[in-house]
Amino acid sequence: MRIRADWRASVALVGTVLKYLSIPLVIPLVVALIYTEPVFPFLATIALTIAVGHGLEQLRPDPDLQVREAMLFVAISWLAVAMIGAVPYVIAGWGTESTLAHPVNALFESMSGFTTTGATVLGSISLEDHSHAIMMWRQLTQWLGGMGIIVLMVAILPELAVSGAQLVESEAPGPQLQKLTPRIAETARILWLVYFAFTVVYIAILYGFHLAGMADNMTLYNAIAHGFTTLPTGGFSPEADSVAAFSAIVQWTAIPFMIIAGTNFALFWHVFSGDGHRFVRNSEFRAYISAIAGLTVLLAGILYTGAAPPLGDLGGVTAGVFENSLRQSAFQIVSLLTSTGYATSDFADWSSTGQIVLLFAMLVGGCAGSTGGGVKVVRWLIVFKVLRRELFTASHPEVVRPIRLGGNIVDEDAIRGVLGFSFMYLVIFALATLVIALDVSRVAAIEEFTALEAFSASLATIGNIGPGFGFLGPFGNYNDFPIPSKLLMVFLMWIGRLEIIPVLVMFTGGFWTR
Repeated sequence: MRIRADWRASVALVGTVLKYLSIPLVIPLVVALIYTEPVFPFLATIALTIAVGHGLEQLRPDPDLQVREAMLFVAISWLAVAMIGAVPYVIAGWGTESTLAHPVNALFESMSGFTTTGATVLGSISLEDHSHAIMMWRQLTQWLGGMGIIVLMVAILPELAVSGAQLVESEAPGPQLQKLTPRIAETARILWLVYFAFTVVYIAILYGFHLAGMADNMTLYNAIAHGFTTLPTGGFSPEADSVAAFSAIVQWTAIPFMIIAGTNFALFWHVFSGDGHRFVRNSEFRAYISAIAGLTVLLAGILYTGAAPPLGDLGGVTAGVFENSLRQSAFQIVSLLTSTGYATSDFADWSSTGQIVLLFAMLVGGCAGSTGGGVKVVRWLIVFKVLRRELFTASHPEVVRPIRLGGNIVDEDAIRGVLGFSFMYLVIFALATLVIALDVSRVAAIEEFTALEAFSASLATIGNIGPGFGFLGPFGNYNDFPIPSKLLMVFLMWIGRLEIIPVLVMFTGGFWTR
């Protein structure tokens, strides 16, 4: 008997998600009213979102999700949300010279936003060139995608509670979902509550600097914009110079909040519940902090000794060489390791030694259960422990040696899943690098294009990191890539955010029938 996956049930629930997407679209609409900017891009998108969502819901009035339908729902939801999110860009840029007027560019920017990648096709990022409302929508997409759109839907929609565990498992970053309560909907609400609370605190601190005269350009608008893009480790900024546009105190403040964003949010709930020892006992968090500290010290030494170009007066504050080196190294390591993508200096101009250290940071990634991208620290821990076990059992074949994390034995199925993911990640990354290089050389779209740019474009998009090296540095953009390469990178951002499996499984014959 061949049982087909009920795609109608999945698509019907995608319609529900799209209908609810019309609510956050009200925020940039209000911003447009405040600054007397065009409101039509958002009114039209709200109407379209509600109409399309209602139409899709009619495919299956009472959808019932099994495992395959849940994975299909998660994968399609992210693609559909990114497509709808591109509509305001296209409408606002229609009839102008805006890069976002092209549908592919708009889709690239939208997918980059929702997946918190932070890669951009905008050659000029300035409120002088783009409206406050459009830029706020750009920032808001990252905040919505940070903790997860499906996690939010599970938290507020009763009809998703039954299949909630499978849905959150498919979307949540990391190899394993950590339930905080017996009911998955309550767990989803807790995660979003913690996420929301940190965002509000960060916005209040940033605006407080403005009120105290310590950061004159950190207006309320900028404070909200950076609150929406720091906690989701997104990196979009309404300032062309990113965080380098602000004073040193703003840069120092961003560092601990990026670290928080790259930490498993479940740990904070345990701390708030009185179990503060969870941080100390958690092996992934210890490795995460150790990686940040080690790479920061190494890069600071490189910058201080002059292996990289001298660092000048950044952020409007004249600082000593040591403080400047430490601040730049700590900021860039944390920003790239957590996949945030903010910048306080153009590391594309640094020496190869400094850039290699940054490359290692990009490969690490955040913690499982965080908003950070990349491979994730826990997977690297498991891979290294498996390698060490293989070396040990090679000389002691009679010994059975389980893999342990934090004193707990890791299931062998979970280990196979980690190894399988790591292999697919590296294979897709390598193939994408080759395809991008061939596509660019085919049309000669970019002068002096090197393997470094192809390598970093692939890594920065599948890892949801954003900036790369060469002309893709922190103040560069992806606009010069050919359309096929941009569409490939949209695909990489999509599968990278969902950690490959929920998307690729749709392309297997066994997924649709059995």
